[in-house]
Amino acid sequence: MGDFRPWPPQLRPGRALAHTPGASGSGSPHRSDSRPPQTPRDGRRSDLIGRLGTTPPVPGRPASFLLLGLPALLFALITWQVVSDGLLLRVDERVSRALVHPDRFSELLADLGNVQIAVPVLVLVLLYVAWRGRGAGRPRWWLPPLAAAVLMALVPALIVPLKILVDRPGTPAVPPGTGYYPSGHTATASIAYGAATMLLLPWLSSTYARRELLITCAVVNFAVGFGLVRRGYHWPLDVVASWCLCTVLLTLLWMFLSRSSRRTSAGTPSSSSGPS
Repeated sequence: MGDFRPWPPQLRPGRALAHTPGASGSGSPHRSDSRPPQTPRDGRRSDLIGRLGTTPPVPGRPASFLLLGLPALLFALITWQVVSDGLLLRVDERVSRALVHPDRFSELLADLGNVQIAVPVLVLVLLYVAWRGRGAGRPRWWLPPLAAAVLMALVPALIVPLKILVDRPGTPAVPPGTGYYPSGHTATASIAYGAATMLLLPWLSSTYARRELLITCAVVNFAVGFGLVRRGYHWPLDVVASWCLCTVLLTLLWMFLSRSSRRTSAGTPSSSSGPS
C-alpha cells in the first residue's frame, strides 16, 4: 500500500545530499554541479587504430577478419583444391554443367568486366572525385583517386602470375587452353566498380543514395560473374576466387583511405583553434 500522509515527505537520515534538490546550489536531483564530471567528454581518449569504436569508423577486429581473413582463407582453400584436383573441383564442374547456356544476354553481362568498359568508368569517377576534392579545398585531395588508380594497375600484376602458376584449363564451351584461374574479368570489374563506389560514397549526402550505390555495385559485379559462368567463359570457382581476392584488396584500400583521412583531420586545425 502507498504511504498516504497529509504532510510533505521529509528528508530521511542517511540520504545522500547529492540526490536532493538544491544540493550545492545546482537544483538538479542527479549530480552536484560543483564537481566536474569524472571523465570529461573532451578528455576521453579514442580507441586505437583498427579497434572497435574508432571515429571515423574503420574496420575493427571482427570486421577485419570477415573482410580480410575469411576471404583470404577461402581463396587459399579454392586455390589448393584447384591445384590438387580436389573434391571441390567435382562440385565446381557439376555446377558449371548445370549453369552453362551460352546466349547473347550472358555475353553482354560478361562484357561489363572488359577492361574497355570497367576501367573508363573508374577513370571518370577518379576525375570527378579529384575535381570535387580540389574544389572543396580538401587537404591531399589527390590521394584517394591516386590510391584507387594504383590498385587498378596492380590487378594484372596479381592475376596474370596466378593464371600462369595454376594453369587451369577452361570449360568445354571455350577453345582448349589454360590460364583461366582466377577470372581476370571478375577481378577487373570488382576493383573498378568497387573502388569507384568507395570513392563516391563520401560525396553522397543521402543515406538512400549511398545504399542504392552499394546495391548497384553488388548487382553489377554479380551480373558479371553470372554472365561469365553462364556463357562458359569461366568455371564458377574462377569467379568466386576472384571475388575473394578482390574483397581483400578493396578492404585494404578502405583501411588505407580511412587512416589517411583520420590523420589529415587530426593534423588540420579547426576554425575555433586558429589565431584570434
